[in-house]
Amino acid sequence: MSTLVDIQEFLGLNRIAIVGVSRNPRDFTRVMFQEFRRRGYDVIPVNPNLTEVDGVPCFPSVNSLPEPVKGVLLMTKPAVTGEVVQDCARAGVRLVWMFRGGGVGAVDNAAVKFCAAEGMSVVAGECPFMFFPQAGFIHRAHGFCRKVFGGYPS
Repeated sequence: MSTLVDIQEFLGLNRIAIVGVSRNPRDFTRVMFQEFRRRGYDVIPVNPNLTEVDGVPCFPSVNSLPEPVKGVLLMTKPAVTGEVVQDCARAGVRLVWMFRGGGVGAVDNAAVKFCAAEGMSVVAGECPFMFFPQAGFIHRAHGFCRKVFGGYPS
């Protein structure tokens, strides 16, 4: 289970990569990308099928970034997550967040175990919106319900 320390450490970074940012401007991955940027993060999009996202250069893999990052948010399908965390390990990434808002998200149990074996911290199955300061009502309500009924990271 993810800890609040891991979450706070990730959100305390000022430069991260987001893997799986969609070409569709209405896709939730783009909403997440834009929210991190709005909050002042230096965000690098990663998608092998794009060259830019909202005017920001996009790279095909974490390992291909011109400057390393310490944290990577995965907004991929679980089938791709294992490959991406291996790429993260090769690139020296120490903090990985496997997004999950609704549905399956990016979490893959084998990838979580791989990260642990590599000494990488993992936030598995959480949505950053729930932990952002001054998040929207729905995200605060979701966090409150998880605190009351269990399941909120400790």
